[in-house]
Amino acid sequence: MSEHVTTGQVPPRAGGADAELPFRYDARLANEIELGWQDRWEAAGTFHAPNPVGPLADGFGQVAGQPKFYMLDMFAYPSGAGLHVGHAVGYIGTDVYARYLRMTGYAVLHPYGYDAFGLPAEQYAIDTGQHPAVTTKINIEIMRRQRNQITALRVVPPVKRPSAPQKA
Repeated sequence: MSEHVTTGQVPPRAGGADAELPFRYDARLANEIELGWQDRWEAAGTFHAPNPVGPLADGFGQVAGQPKFYMLDMFAYPSGAGLHVGHAVGYIGTDVYARYLRMTGYAVLHPYGYDAFGLPAEQYAIDTGQHPAVTTKINIEIMRRQRNQITALRVVPPVKRPSAPQKA
């Protein structure tokens, strides 16, 4: 056993105190690891919740007999220029609980959407001089990109915009 372990001292670094470590965990490496896992989860459909029918029904047979749970959060307001800490704080708890339920055998539907109507969207459009449909679409994309950078809040396509024109 090493003398340093038994005495509780930190062993000296090989090459002296100023020697560069052979491996350094930094922001670049953290981002690379994070993006790698996100790509893997997307390819594996980790957060996919299949529907009983329709274009999103692929894999429904695997979850058909499981108990079901519907987790609904408040929809975010895409009337500003991006996320703020309140968005993440509000969604992390329900996201963790929904993932726990999935791991314990539940088929969980945990939708995420946007509340794109009303005075906040109109006021932001007035402030920026753009039509609310334009600013809402841009802000949804900004928020989606930011949410995907917070792995716990990863948004899986498709995203429906209630403010988008509906086809009859």
